[in-house]
Amino acid sequence: MFRVFRTLGLALGLLGGAVAAQAPEFAQQYAQRLGGAADELRRQVAVLDSDAHASGTTRDDAVDRLRSNPDQLVARRGAAAQADITRLARLSAQQQALTSATSPLGRVVAMLRDPDVPVAEAAYRDFSPAIPTSADGLAAGLIGFFIAWGGWRVVSDVGRRALRRRPREAARAA
Repeated sequence: MFRVFRTLGLALGLLGGAVAAQAPEFAQQYAQRLGGAADELRRQVAVLDSDAHASGTTRDDAVDRLRSNPDQLVARRGAAAQADITRLARLSAQQQALTSATSPLGRVVAMLRDPDVPVAEAAYRDFSPAIPTSADGLAAGLIGFFIAWGGWRVVSDVGRRALRRRPREAARAA
């Protein structure tokens, strides 16, 4: 019976390792989507900057003019432009954090600190699991293995001790 529990623990450890090893792969796919979203926002902000420059004004003045326009459509476009500028700053900061992450699993931690929810949801929808071949993937896999295997060992040891005590207690009562 002990061999079954040991084998089950090993299988759970391997499963935990395989699942945890996907975190760096997800972080990579997230970073790719993040880059695409940031590139598109940069393009939109560049168009706004170009239009503002052609009109002889700054980006901030152009946004203020759009937002204060009495025409609702134009005012909404101004609010959207301001939201795009703010989001671009957040995405650029996160891109920098992902790029500068050097520790094992650093990209995963950087992604989890301040994720862009729409980008993360889109990356999750299209996520394709992969076999980890990077140092981050292998480190995450080992961590996942030891957490799952160690957790199983603790649970099975506690369960085994509880089962051993019951027959002794029953024998004492008789």
